Amino acid sequence: MQSAQSVASSHAVPTRIDVEVFSSIPEMFERSVAAFRERVAYVNMGRSLTYDDLGAKARDFAAFLQGHLGLPKGTRVALMMPNLLQYPVALFGTLRAGCIVVNCNPLYSARELEHQLADSGAEVVVVLENFAHVVAEVVGRTGVKTVVVTRVGDLLGAAKGALANFMVKRVKKMVRPWDIPGHVPFARALAHGARHASEMPELERDDLAFLQYTGGTTGSPKGAMLTHGNVMANMLQGHAWLEPVLRDTKETILTALPLYHIFALTANCLTFLKIGATNVLVTNPRDISGLVKTLRKYRFTTVTGVNTLFNALLHHPKFSEIDFSALRISLGGGMAVQSAVAAKWKAVTGRPLIEAYGMTEASPCVTMNPLDAREFNGSIGLPFPNTEVVIRDEEGRDVPMGEPGELCVRGPQVMRGYWNNPEETRAAMTHDGFLKTGDIARVDAAGYYYIVDRKKDMINVSGFNVFPTEIEEVLADHPGILEAGAISVPDEHSGEKVKVVVVRKDPTLDAESVVEHCRRNLAAYKVPRVVEFRTELPKTNIGKILRRALR
Repeated sequence: MQSAQSVASSHAVPTRIDVEVFSSIPEMFERSVAAFRERVAYVNMGRSLTYDDLGAKARDFAAFLQGHLGLPKGTRVALMMPNLLQYPVALFGTLRAGCIVVNCNPLYSARELEHQLADSGAEVVVVLENFAHVVAEVVGRTGVKTVVVTRVGDLLGAAKGALANFMVKRVKKMVRPWDIPGHVPFARALAHGARHASEMPELERDDLAFLQYTGGTTGSPKGAMLTHGNVMANMLQGHAWLEPVLRDTKETILTALPLYHIFALTANCLTFLKIGATNVLVTNPRDISGLVKTLRKYRFTTVTGVNTLFNALLHHPKFSEIDFSALRISLGGGMAVQSAVAAKWKAVTGRPLIEAYGMTEASPCVTMNPLDAREFNGSIGLPFPNTEVVIRDEEGRDVPMGEPGELCVRGPQVMRGYWNNPEETRAAMTHDGFLKTGDIARVDAAGYYYIVDRKKDMINVSGFNVFPTEIEEVLADHPGILEAGAISVPDEHSGEKVKVVVVRKDPTLDAESVVEHCRRNLAAYKVPRVVEFRTELPKTNIGKILRRALR
């Protein structure tokens, strides 16, 4: 069995650490606020919040939930916004109130959002106004009782905030009409909270902190139950890994990945909050020119991202002009880092691109390459402290070193299970407590793990999981489609993109009609980029579409 034994010799990371330093995320948060009051915690659009500011606003939001709304511990609160200052305020306020965070991708379609809100039992939604029309469409069919609506400029100061809100709504026309009777503006929620006392309920390591939705290894969206203990363990494991190169008083991390994604949530938001770092939030990472300007403005010491983001930056003509002298850590995750991108990154920045591996169900990080690695090696690295990784065959037996098998993980960061879904939980876990990742991997003599293939047919678009079953279900609702299969095809920008192979029922059906139907029912990154028509699809002897044959 391979655990973290080989880590200690690589860059002074212990094989075991104390993962019970904190009983909850709010305990860690309050300690950081007290220790780093005057430091800048978050920066966004030129506006900053100190740790003291963040603590006060999070307290007000917690008091709004507790005192004004009267919500008990364990109430689910959905957050639906990109990287804005409002996100950490609502995040830490929700957790401070003893409530459970349900992160929602702002790009969700109405169908996807309705499922998540209803399944999680969310009673409150905090949404950026740009996406309020989606909430308005579904809120009446869910258990949501309170909708808090924020605007881009709400925490940017009076003058700058008013200008930002005017530009977004009136000039750029980024806000579609919406109507949610009784909604609460974000500023008013904070004002309500300021008039109430806020007492942190007693939280234990086994209390739920997040319902983090994922397709898991089977494809149907379900909420991974991540406890305070799970997430704090992974934060402390990550901190132990990074500590040899961290300088507690001089860290600035560039956060272009959305904080609602588990990677940025644990790695950027929590791990760097522990050491009093400054987090530079990028609201729209697709604006590469704007991102390059941000990178030129701040002396960032750490940057995290996915392969597609690094690739896009490297292709920007002004990226090479940035001062990288302060950069110490470049961390890639969420999807495989391509060797060509890693090589070019090092050539331009002078720093290696370090790859890590994880999944939502593990809070998320499982393995990572040593930070003192000089070259990209194509592996996903070594196990985190306190983490056991084994490779097993279909019968659940450990395979010999070098042989491929399913990667299985056991450690304090592994989820409690799937929310209201014991059957899926049983399918994901082994009899001896390992999480089955669904990824096929091998391990070498030095203990480094390599992903070989995926057991399931997941499609990875810029680090986001797309499951063929969901797309096929949407296509099945189109009256002009007889049957369809969804697969991945390579894409130089997003790593992979969705292709659908369709058998027509209506002979006049064209590709644009198929794509438009998907646009109405799926998040943008799930929409097929390639549509192919065939007269029949390859199937197994029981009639199941053979995606392998389609590929």
